[in-house]
Amino acid sequence: MPVLNCDVDQARAHLAEAGVEIIEGNTEHERWRAEYGGATAVAYDDKVVVQGGDTGKLEALLGSENGRAHVYFDGAARGNPGPAAIGWIIVTSDGIVTEGNDRIGKTTNNRAEYEALVRALEIADEYGFDEVDVRGDSELIVKQVRGEYDTNNPELREYRVRVRELLDRFEEWSLSHVPRDINERADKLANEAFEDG
Repeated sequence: MPVLNCDVDQARAHLAEAGVEIIEGNTEHERWRAEYGGATAVAYDDKVVVQGGDTGKLEALLGSENGRAHVYFDGAARGNPGPAAIGWIIVTSDGIVTEGNDRIGKTTNNRAEYEALVRALEIADEYGFDEVDVRGDSELIVKQVRGEYDTNNPELREYRVRVRELLDRFEEWSLSHVPRDINERADKLANEAFEDG
């Protein structure tokens, strides 16, 4: 059960900006309560206690120090096209916020990479981050999104447009190509999805 020592009025303002409904506390000691993403935040005089299932989303919205995240993504296809899977991880200075993977059916490796990037950005947006530093080991995808490479394939062009729309939701963003060993956790998650399915 995370306890955030913070200015509870500022924390309330962060939640209100994100459109989270805030209600009165249940006891004389509780200043306010808010529910979001399956978790509940309870504010006292100088702290907010977050309880429930997935507390990461509420924690990200509450803390200004959590405004920036590092997002890693990876897609994999066994065959081209073939069965495909994606993996992602979102990290802040406090550690891993969330990570996950999924099988996405039969597709190409490039489409899998784009699917992973889209999913990771959607989750970072859902968690309420203002700034993202996005990293992946697909040089092609990174350079297409940044406009350094042309996107001739119509499906990949659609993915590129979707990624740019998602990036525009953040106040600041960067997108970098990194070696596979830097992207090791996302790569491992994508490959684990094959075993889980």
